[in-house]
Amino acid sequence: MSDFRFEILACDGRARRGRLHTAHGPVETPCFMPVGTLANVKTLTWDDVRGTGASMVLANTYHLYLRPGHELIRDLGGLHRFTGWEGAILTDSGGFQVYSLSKTRKVHADGVEFRSHLDGSKHYFTPELVMEIQDALGVDVAMAFDECCPFSATREYAEESLVRTHAWARRSLESWPDSAPGVPYGIVQGAFFEDLRRESVDTLASMTFPGLAIGGLAVGEPKTLYREMLDLCAGLMPTERPRYLMGVGYPQDLVEAVGLGVDQFDCVLPTRNARKGMVFTSSGPLSAKAARYARSDEPVDGRCDCRTCATVSRAYLRHLFHSHELLAQRLATLHNVHFYQALMAGLREAIEHGRLADFQREFARRYDPEQR
Repeated sequence: MSDFRFEILACDGRARRGRLHTAHGPVETPCFMPVGTLANVKTLTWDDVRGTGASMVLANTYHLYLRPGHELIRDLGGLHRFTGWEGAILTDSGGFQVYSLSKTRKVHADGVEFRSHLDGSKHYFTPELVMEIQDALGVDVAMAFDECCPFSATREYAEESLVRTHAWARRSLESWPDSAPGVPYGIVQGAFFEDLRRESVDTLASMTFPGLAIGGLAVGEPKTLYREMLDLCAGLMPTERPRYLMGVGYPQDLVEAVGLGVDQFDCVLPTRNARKGMVFTSSGPLSAKAARYARSDEPVDGRCDCRTCATVSRAYLRHLFHSHELLAQRLATLHNVHFYQALMAGLREAIEHGRLADFQREFARRYDPEQR
């Protein structure tokens, strides 16, 4: 197994301040991983990404398998050399993408048959193939193949799905080569049934995964149910292993989940929303396209020290969006990714000094999630 390890440096209640040691350098936790689905964070260069404070990014197995192909990336030296990113990389197994192709996929005990969203060609993902792809990419963390249940899943289907996910987890772990520089994480599922979630945590914790993830949340369920399942899973997971909450979320979600003991996050929100004109600020999200900013000489966020806020007014950013200039997307994305990284740095510092509760109260006082 690789030299990957996780150390906990400080605790404040259930929250942890830690450090992931990877083949491509340390990653301070709690951390937010910008999403680079196709091996790039849209509109940004790697210098931009590094400049925000990010040290680990996410890429996607499904998309890179389809284009340009994992064999090509392997032959060109792996994903780090192929892209020029020198930090750590985590790859999603593609399970969620296959889940999103519900109209064109068939789930079997052995794997999943699906059609490419690019050209309609047929493909078949098994746990072994998914791990082979991620090994070829040469990533630092590879996710086990799993099945993500929709919120509408019945009890019967959730039970069947969980049996598959656990079987696939064992096969994923067994097929991961000892010589790989990275490590595999298992993914907790169980839909929205408390006993199935407990069973999933227990089953995966009994395996030798160096890290565990919480999957299948933020898929359309009520917020109260999301919180219940998150609290349950995070509270049951082994303390000595990193905990990764997949696909979440808004800034307030991250602040809450860190308090429950989550160490790693990813989400498309800061980048996708930026391209649509939403920027996150210390007082809440705002629409850069809004008419009220047409004459505003304020920065996007007066409390932010990113390059966008240091050089650009709200009026100018609004002008760029309304003129359909590509620079608008770049400036907004740069700010949002920086904002998320600064939020995580603030959470780490608060945990170190035993004042996370104060940080959470101050964040809630300032941050209005409905601001536009």
